[in-house]
Amino acid sequence: MKVGIDMGTAQGGAPAKLDIEELLATRLLVQGNSGSGKSHLLRRLLEQSAPWVQQVIIDPEGDFVTLADRFGHVVVDGERTEAELVGIATRIRQHRVSCVLSLEGLEADEQMRAAGIFLNGLFDADRDHWYPVLVVVDEAQLFAPSVGGEVSEEARKLSLGAMTNLMCRGRKRGLAGVIATQRLAKLAKNVAAEASNFLMGRTFLDIDMARAADLLGMDRRQAEMFRDLQRGSFVALGPALSRRPLPVTIGPVETSARSTSPRLMPLPEAPADVEDLIFTPDPEELTRPVVRRAPPAPRPTTDILAELSRARPEPAAEPQARASAPELSPEERQGLLDGALGEILEHPDAAFRADAELYQDFLVRCRIRRIPGAPPSLRDFRRQMAVVRSGVDRETAATELWGQALDLSRGVTEDLQGVFLLVAQTALSARACPSDAQIARAYGTHSARRARRLLGYFEEQGLIVVHSDPAGRRIVAFPDLGCETAPGAADAAEAEAPARDAAE
Repeated sequence: MKVGIDMGTAQGGAPAKLDIEELLATRLLVQGNSGSGKSHLLRRLLEQSAPWVQQVIIDPEGDFVTLADRFGHVVVDGERTEAELVGIATRIRQHRVSCVLSLEGLEADEQMRAAGIFLNGLFDADRDHWYPVLVVVDEAQLFAPSVGGEVSEEARKLSLGAMTNLMCRGRKRGLAGVIATQRLAKLAKNVAAEASNFLMGRTFLDIDMARAADLLGMDRRQAEMFRDLQRGSFVALGPALSRRPLPVTIGPVETSARSTSPRLMPLPEAPADVEDLIFTPDPEELTRPVVRRAPPAPRPTTDILAELSRARPEPAAEPQARASAPELSPEERQGLLDGALGEILEHPDAAFRADAELYQDFLVRCRIRRIPGAPPSLRDFRRQMAVVRSGVDRETAATELWGQALDLSRGVTEDLQGVFLLVAQTALSARACPSDAQIARAYGTHSARRARRLLGYFEEQGLIVVHSDPAGRRIVAFPDLGCETAPGAADAAEAEAPARDAAE
């Protein structure tokens, strides 16, 4: 289906059309200094193409969240765990929902990490969900820098690798990258070079003008024209835009960013006693303590859920009714908690839901069952969930080796503990090594490749040793536990029943 959206007015007054189907195959690079109208251009592109194609926006400043009210985009807060971001990205592709990943309020290192994880989650989606998606990355030089900066090397590699995958290998997976940058010189060349369509706006530095002229196939003497472009004016080139460099003026938009450019305002009339007004302190100032406030940090979802889960004070009229309720022993209370957790994990889609969603469901079930006392924190809930998902039976759980396995699991992040314990209990029970599908499910993904990467990570940490039997079947050994799994086929299909059911 050929769809041409109206980007504005081309030279001569003709409408400037952008072929969406061609854009999905050839990608787009937008460049312009601050104030050139770059964000306005992206907003016009997103608004005009919203009815035709799914969109994912990586938004470092939270400017594009206003699309949610008008076009129904889901706003995703970037301050989440890796498992949550991967799970959300997977469901975004599965259900073809447009979204905005808002990274506002995060430090540069955290922004790169969240964007890299989310983009990799989109990239690793199952082949059945490779629907066309327009992936717009604003301020792309932050996520694909040409040189290392003050951020950690780990975050830089994660983000740069994800951006390279998006622009170099994303087309076959339905991902069409649209990247916007203030400085071409600060953007990694291997990321910028994969775009076949260009919209170049106003820029002043010689090195940026030279790179823009090279990308457009223009003589370097013509590069001076980029200094003269007005706000909202760009030079377009590419198979989705124009076969020759074409000046384009971007049209109006329906939504607006939360932040706007500063504008001049008239100053108030100065009073006659302005010096007394400034230098004479208010009597209350001498007694008021000086409070230095740091900018408030956004509250993470985990803290909000923990606050909601705290026991509320009972009304004054209910003490006798509460006193008459039978007291539960710790074992009985734990049994009720385990029952509520088991009901949640029995659902077929539980492995692919975010931990925060499962925790909220768990709290609701605890209130329905009237389980006394404060429920476990989100951290403890994740720990219990990792143990249950491992499928360990009661006999194995009572052994000293299982206690050692639990101690070893604390050396990895919370989102990986369930995978580690799944393989550990298999080794302790001398059963066949879990397949890639089983490991992926324990992690909350469908990607077999990610499952293999997890085993590789455990091996790098010195926790396991992976080897094969003569038939090529995988074996995972635990040097600290003195045991190993039986040989198992890595590519075996996932069993219909979860591992915990088989253990019982």
